[in-house]
Amino acid sequence: MTHVVPAAHSPFRPFRLGGLSLKNRILKAATFEGMSQGAQVHESLIAHHRQLAEGGVAMTTVAYCAVHPDGRTFADQLYMHEALVPALRTLTDAVHTAGAAVSLQLGHCGGFCNNRALLRKRPLGPSRAFNALGALSGRPLVDAMSPADIEATTQHFVSAALGAHRAGFDAVELHLGHGYLLSQFLSPLTNRRRDAFGGDRPRRSRFPVEVVQRVRAALPASMPVLAKVNLADAPAGGCQIDDCVDLAQRLSAVGVDALVLSGGFVSRDAFYLFRGERPLRQMIAAEKSPLQKLALALFGPMVIRAHPFTSSYFLPLAQILRPTTSLPLVLLGGLRSLEDLVAGQQAGFELAAMARPLLHDPLLIAKLQAGVVQKSHCIPCNQCVAEMERPTGVRCVQSLLPRPKNSLPR
Repeated sequence: MTHVVPAAHSPFRPFRLGGLSLKNRILKAATFEGMSQGAQVHESLIAHHRQLAEGGVAMTTVAYCAVHPDGRTFADQLYMHEALVPALRTLTDAVHTAGAAVSLQLGHCGGFCNNRALLRKRPLGPSRAFNALGALSGRPLVDAMSPADIEATTQHFVSAALGAHRAGFDAVELHLGHGYLLSQFLSPLTNRRRDAFGGDRPRRSRFPVEVVQRVRAALPASMPVLAKVNLADAPAGGCQIDDCVDLAQRLSAVGVDALVLSGGFVSRDAFYLFRGERPLRQMIAAEKSPLQKLALALFGPMVIRAHPFTSSYFLPLAQILRPTTSLPLVLLGGLRSLEDLVAGQQAGFELAAMARPLLHDPLLIAKLQAGVVQKSHCIPCNQCVAEMERPTGVRCVQSLLPRPKNSLPR
């Protein structure tokens, strides 16, 4: 049955995000590609985002570029430095030629670290802690950041955002969610400080808000700054929707252009974000390190808890936030059909982001707009999560698309 799209709520209408004109309301959410071995931009990464642009998204998001070498969760992630800019420019040029805008997600892993190439002896976080992710690779402890560390990291975010601008990105997305560094400061789960950066909401949010404010001030006014935030951390004792409402007001006050609404704390409850099946067997098979294979086998069922998949699963929490802010909001989580996209527009969410359905079929948006299909055939098997660890990077195992070669651009 063909879904009739009311013109006033069509996700294919143009949208103005800050100074950026988007051809429609649909973004490709940041999904780690696994196509940056050696912390380099590979041909497969360029081809991946070019194909998404050709498939009709208004803006695609290059996932997780660390703002410092020690901000990588593991060594095969991008980190911003001047030598990387030309390769990133090749990627942004390819996306622009294919007719879409492109954003770069900037983050820092903090104490959620399994990086054997770490420059320090121990990773840094808001408080001293045990680093379960890195325990088997010789990084079992997290050091608390000093005020000087916080200031230096804030500057790293600013420098990385300026690098993104030089590389031709149309926007940056600052990662304040999922249990990475800025999320670790926001969450009572991991922030046990007693100084100006810990305690009540204003102090826990001070560092993340300062990062957003400084990045916004450093970039041209026409270049949007988005912030990815948790509607809820999921584990008891973490941030909940009231914390997100408070954070949204603080980020609005410092000039953020939009919020990307997500959730989950990867180190405590990894699949609160994904929902659906738990591909533990496939994740263990794809893991390179024998010790990490053992850790996944022993502890995976405890950290990767089951969460049933439902369409638009973040919508109920997002609807609590919606009336409290005038900021443009990006709805994501379980959007699978044209009906889901229209419902998000009708509920007042200016933009939508999709991930797994676009891995299954990068041409989905063009097909939805043309009326060729009404919904994605993606099933929430989540085996794409395991594929991130393979040398050729993320892909949908249900799709017949060939694996791209993971070579460096010429």
